[in-house]
Amino acid sequence: MQVFETSTLAGIRMKNRILRSATYEGMCDALGHPQPSYYELYKKLSSGGAGAIITGYVAVNRTGRMPRFMGIIDDDAYIEEFRELSSVVQANGTPIIMQIAHCGGLSTKAVTNTEPVAPSPFVSKLSRQKARELSHTEIEEIVSDFVKAIIRARQAGFDGVQLHAAHGYLLSEFLSPHVNKRTDRWGGTTENRGRIITEILERARKQVGDYPILIKISAYDFDKGGMRIDESIKIARILEKAACSAIEVSCGGISDSISSVVRSNRFPVKAALAFVPPFKNMPSPVKFLALIMMNFTMKTYTPLFNYNVDAAVQIKQNVRIPVVVIGGIHRLTDIEDIICNKGIDYISMCRPFIIEPTIVKKFQENKQSESRCINCSYCLMGVASAPLRCYYGEIPRQYV
Repeated sequence: MQVFETSTLAGIRMKNRILRSATYEGMCDALGHPQPSYYELYKKLSSGGAGAIITGYVAVNRTGRMPRFMGIIDDDAYIEEFRELSSVVQANGTPIIMQIAHCGGLSTKAVTNTEPVAPSPFVSKLSRQKARELSHTEIEEIVSDFVKAIIRARQAGFDGVQLHAAHGYLLSEFLSPHVNKRTDRWGGTTENRGRIITEILERARKQVGDYPILIKISAYDFDKGGMRIDESIKIARILEKAACSAIEVSCGGISDSISSVVRSNRFPVKAALAFVPPFKNMPSPVKFLALIMMNFTMKTYTPLFNYNVDAAVQIKQNVRIPVVVIGGIHRLTDIEDIICNKGIDYISMCRPFIIEPTIVKKFQENKQSESRCINCSYCLMGVASAPLRCYYGEIPRQYV
């Protein structure tokens, strides 16, 4: 395999093996309708050389939203708006995949106006909100919501969808033995914990046939008794058997995803205090104390680069469907090694595309060999208050 060769990913024609991974944009309105900046962002990305683009997560229903300006596709009324997006991207010869999600116990009550839900009750370390346990009927309804979202994405012209089953959101909460303590058909064994996803796949296949349905999973996390590679290999096999089209390998659970998924030399405390409610509204003296405390208490994870590659290699050795890996992949030499030597089918990147939407074109034209991203992760914090952008380690004056 070569980085800049054409290939087919689950039936999607790719001009190279580099994907723009799903990245929350903060560019929809409070009802989930895309705004002009949303289309402009993807127009830039689509001309930047990526083999394919995966959108930021789009909610399958209104109770599953976390950020206030997260897109949603719970009604046919959204189809035309998203068809406009797929057309903008495909006009530049780039395939587009919609990531669909339910944020589960990490959903925000202030956004959804209802308490968060999860396979089993837990309290979010991030928001301090308690999630209640879903009933069997509610789980069935969520399965149906995912299937309907897949159908709508296809009607909107997307080349495929990706189920978000990573980073502590609902589908990954079901997969996680740390979160999922159920004793019914939705919990217990690996097969039961994965049932919500296999049900989505089975029911969707009856409606959309071989339409590409990818999935993003956390191969491991740092939750006590959480996901480990042996378990994620079992899950990958189950997903392949259930006709999943491809697997993107990430990491992170309900307690560590904010800093283990997108890693930095140090936790972006200043950015958190500037951008993230309720921190940004604190009086200055309180902020100063919070700055000191957070600098000592917020954990960082290493390594900073290529940190999911080993897990992806192990998963690839156990499945035949394509495997994509994300996680601190910033250098062309690393991309070549991952694809040409380690046998991973595709790589995906997040932050490099924020600072440079045309980075793949620069790689291919030998104008650049690595991303200019400095791993500050201010972008991760900034989307709590403003549309997605690169801050390059600096807080804008209006947020100071």
